[in-house]
Amino acid sequence: MVKKQTVEGRVAEQKNYQDERIARLIRLAARSFNRSLQLRLATQGVTFGQWIFLRILWEHDGLSQRELSEKAQLTEPTAHTALMRMEELGLIERRKVGTNKRRQHAFLTQKGRDLRDRLEPLAIETNELAVAGLSDDEVQNLRHALAVVIRNLKQDEVDSAARGVRMPSTRSLQQP
Repeated sequence: MVKKQTVEGRVAEQKNYQDERIARLIRLAARSFNRSLQLRLATQGVTFGQWIFLRILWEHDGLSQRELSEKAQLTEPTAHTALMRMEELGLIERRKVGTNKRRQHAFLTQKGRDLRDRLEPLAIETNELAVAGLSDDEVQNLRHALAVVIRNLKQDEVDSAARGVRMPSTRSLQQP
């Protein structure tokens, strides 16, 4: 029988991260951020996926599904599913804009706009919790370091594309 490990046990087990690769540390930090925020969002009946699209729409209301999926860095089918659910919940309405009869744009409803005042403090709380114990200088150094890592990896993707290497579809990587 496999014993389920407690959160406390996992934290104690992973105290020393000094020898970990940067990629793993970033993945673990991102996962922890997401879980922490998910716990808070759930108290307001919002999923993490909905949060992603709400954040984008609060800044850029009226984007098409394709534009939203690009900004969220998610596939269009994933965006479609999330937007359908958000529409069912009354957070957005989708409608056609201009002459393109097929392309629908997502617009926040008042209910969707009103969530901002309740949800953004939860994200701020998560961020503050994450950097507790770091000085202002350490936070700025962390921001700078992560920005450099992101820039370097984006450039690698651009350089790979220039050599004809494209990001494989996740479907092509799945085993039959």
